Amino acid sequence: MPSRLAPALFLVVLSASAQSLSIKQLMSFLQSSVRMKQTDKEVAHYLEKVKLSEKLDDRTVEELQSLGLGPKTVAALRGLRDQSQELKAAGFLMSDAKPAPKPPPSAAEQAAILDDVREYALNYSRSLPDYICTQVQRRYAAPAPGGKYRQYAGSDGPSWQLEDTLTIRLSYFEQKEDYKLILVNNSVTQADYTKMSGAVSTGDFGTMLRQIFEPKTETRFEWDHWANMRSHLSYVFSYRVLQERSQWHVSDRQTDIIPAYHGLIYVDQQTHQVLRVTMAAVGMPASFPIHTAEDVLDYDYQTLGDRQFLLPFKGEVRMSTADVLSKNDNEFHLYHKYSSESEIKYDTPDPIPDSQTREQPQK
Repeated sequence: MPSRLAPALFLVVLSASAQSLSIKQLMSFLQSSVRMKQTDKEVAHYLEKVKLSEKLDDRTVEELQSLGLGPKTVAALRGLRDQSQELKAAGFLMSDAKPAPKPPPSAAEQAAILDDVREYALNYSRSLPDYICTQVQRRYAAPAPGGKYRQYAGSDGPSWQLEDTLTIRLSYFEQKEDYKLILVNNSVTQADYTKMSGAVSTGDFGTMLRQIFEPKTETRFEWDHWANMRSHLSYVFSYRVLQERSQWHVSDRQTDIIPAYHGLIYVDQQTHQVLRVTMAAVGMPASFPIHTAEDVLDYDYQTLGDRQFLLPFKGEVRMSTADVLSKNDNEFHLYHKYSSESEIKYDTPDPIPDSQTREQPQK
């Protein structure tokens, strides 16, 4: 929630000090509003109260539009442009602030990187020690647009409502995962996690990576872009898996299908280890009740004993039917080495901030 207030606070500070916005400050504000996912209506409302100290020209308005601004924000910018025509020119363009794009690795370098990542992915599960952690799963639902419940305003996104919070004892022993449900909404339970109603997911500790990189999957990779993930400069590759080669199961508990899928792989430039993997199903059968399925998993470095390992950090699973959207936010806490007598606290930590899984601008 604090991130959504940042652009507003930015303007309050300027107003309190009786300053108007320079073109550079305007650019900084709009870039911040995009990163923090402010709505088009909110940003436009802020801009309606702004006065500029420099001339805003058509070229700068066009460059600002490239940030992905909404129509109301663009209209507000054009209003500021018209009001500022008698002011001095800024002498500063958005393009002046953009560093030259970093060139992608050569084709040979990309092939070598992917070979390293494949070896890492196929050996990932075997490289991990036995350990235990707490998984917190917050499950949300929202009405689907056009469904029988109601529509939502597209600019504001789904109106997510928290359905329940599951606290799970997740152990990894002899390369096998075990999920034991401990709490539901902070109340002790004996229920079987895998038989819970609603969406549940397993296999976060290497299954996704292995299936994508197994030679028999014949995954097609292409260069996509550079990114910074938690201050790690990363290669980003897009990939696609055909349906006949897929091993990803999507189930509504009555019917199980194996769809084609595509996504992105974020690879640490220094270590060639995977920091994030995304998956999105393609071509779901019209007769299947689940229309869309998406999975995102972030890995981060965790200390076990005297060594660091790259382990699941935060994930998100989204699915939709004709009437309902579902979202599971998965977080992994309190990693330590496994023993049959392992003690672990089953509290429910605060959610991990979105800023820790948001792609950062290239430096």
